[in-house]
Amino acid sequence: MANIAIDGPAGAGKSTIAKKVAKDLGFIYVDTGAMYRAVAFYLLKHTIDIEDEIALKNACGQIRIEITYLDGVQQVILNGENVTARLRSEAVGNMASVSSVKATVREALLKLQKSLAREYDVVMDGRDIGTNILPNAELKIYLTASTRERAKRRYQEFLDQGEQADLEKIEADILERDHRDMNREIAPLKQSEDAYYLDSSNIGIEEVVNIIQTKWNEVKDKIKNRQR
Repeated sequence: MANIAIDGPAGAGKSTIAKKVAKDLGFIYVDTGAMYRAVAFYLLKHTIDIEDEIALKNACGQIRIEITYLDGVQQVILNGENVTARLRSEAVGNMASVSSVKATVREALLKLQKSLAREYDVVMDGRDIGTNILPNAELKIYLTASTRERAKRRYQEFLDQGEQADLEKIEADILERDHRDMNREIAPLKQSEDAYYLDSSNIGIEEVVNIIQTKWNEVKDKIKNRQR
């Protein structure tokens, strides 16, 4: 199976780009962030203290996450309930960033992520895909953008959903999340040595997708040449 790993900080557009790349290439899109958000949603719903290791372990033991696809779009099923539409709130995102550093949470999801990559051609995005989850991925991309640009994108998402938002607070939250993700002890966010660095601050979605597709074609050509 062929794997494409896309890593990068919050708000860089990983999910949007990964979905389009997967659709264009006929791959399965795996949004690992949505998996962590599903865990975060459960922890918030049940008011679990994530600093209480016993409570966290017990909670993870109660969580069952399945990934299904509806018209090619990933759906996250949490304990039998489709929670996909409930995972994008700022509270869930912040809890996901905090709880994802916990070994108990990561272990609960790692097996599922790796099994999907073995069974399908996948585009997988997250924080540590190329460095930890799919270290042997045929193509690795590190997708980023300036903190201001990422904040503006998130701010627009809220406005499009008819929600109130504070741009300065969103940017402050992104900076805090970046620091947390990059400095956590377990699988911190960092660019893999063999990943292609792609800054999307000043380029559009289609151009980013085209760049990744070009890189993928280059990888395919190299694989074919090695097999001759």
